[in-house]
Amino acid sequence: MNRGSSHNSGGSSAPAYGIAQSIGVALLVFALIVLASSGTYVVQPGFRGIAVTLGKVSPQFKTEGFGFKQPFVTHIQQTSVRQQTRPMPAECYSSDLQQVKMEVHVLYRVPERSVVKIFQEYAGEPFDNLIGPRVQEAIKEVAASMSAEQIVKKREDVKIKALDLAQRKIGTNFLEVVDLVLYNITLSPELEQAIELKMVQEQEAEKAKFTQLKAQIEADTAIIRAKGEAEAIQVRGQALRDNPDFIRLQILQNWNGRSPLVVGTEGGANMLLSLDELNKHSAPAPRQQPGTSPSPTPSSRSK
Repeated sequence: MNRGSSHNSGGSSAPAYGIAQSIGVALLVFALIVLASSGTYVVQPGFRGIAVTLGKVSPQFKTEGFGFKQPFVTHIQQTSVRQQTRPMPAECYSSDLQQVKMEVHVLYRVPERSVVKIFQEYAGEPFDNLIGPRVQEAIKEVAASMSAEQIVKKREDVKIKALDLAQRKIGTNFLEVVDLVLYNITLSPELEQAIELKMVQEQEAEKAKFTQLKAQIEADTAIIRAKGEAEAIQVRGQALRDNPDFIRLQILQNWNGRSPLVVGTEGGANMLLSLDELNKHSAPAPRQQPGTSPSPTPSSRSK
């Protein structure tokens, strides 16, 4: 009986040993995996890594890709260096004390040379703490130097001035504000109506100036045309006086077969008459018959 029981106990200890060995191997593999994962890191594309070891920040940032770090004691904080766009509302007052509201889209990026400094010295998002307030301040300063009408008409000038002022306030070596885009500039309804009426009046004034200029040009053109015609007449008259044979040639070409008559004095004005017209005007008066007296006039009868 004792020998059988001892034999059974020896056979059961072998599987228990195998199970314990498997558990030990699994724990070793798990420990190796944990050690490997805590001792390596991967920085995603478009990001830079900041190594923090027991509360101390490394002065050098980590580039994109795979790397090794001290396990369990070093943590990698990733910061984006991509260009980003953030919308924000802006409210300001013009130089004529009119309220102007607009929506501003800010295009910015964090340069890789500044990721460590921003992480050490500033808390939270760089846009909320650094860029947004400076852009708001720049827009208010630019708007205060322009009237509400100029802000509406010269949106591009407002954007350029505000962008330049914001970049100088933030610093181009620290953060990069790439561009500003202004949307939905709104004024009070009364001011919008007044500006619209003024623009209509300016267009009507420009139209009146154009009409006046057109009339002046037409008048000048008529004067030039008249002067040209007068000069042409003078030239033709002088040419005819210098070439009297040309007139005779024209008369011969246009002659209808009747004999013309020239009446006038030498050096004076000449008139061309046909012989038929001359005979008509030079016909003798009818003669009275002998023995007849001229008929009395009404005045002699009354006498």
